[in-house]
Amino acid sequence: MSEYLAVLIYAAFIIAFAVISLGVAALLRPTRSYAAKLQNYECGAEPIGEAWVQFPVGFYLVALVFLLFDVLAIFLFPWALVLRELGLAAFWTMALFLFILLLGWLYAYREGILEWK
Repeated sequence: MSEYLAVLIYAAFIIAFAVISLGVAALLRPTRSYAAKLQNYECGAEPIGEAWVQFPVGFYLVALVFLLFDVLAIFLFPWALVLRELGLAAFWTMALFLFILLLGWLYAYREGILEWK
């Protein structure tokens, strides 16, 4: 039990800090509410229509393809740092990886995912 005492004290400090911070914020905040403060704000223009607008699927597809290629490109940096130690086999393994990545990009291009319509 003694090895967990420091963790329990730390957790108590965290909870106390959160409760005290929220309590002080509730006491210090202004209580009056203004009508202008409760309105939607968008670049100084009056909002028109509903706030919930359905976006086209193309936005999500482009975002997913970007994330996919961005995350896969991260694997190039550690590989480049240790390429000399790993030798020629690592080079050809990464060449295969990039070829598969190229095939994915070609598929996305042929399906028209990368084009704005």
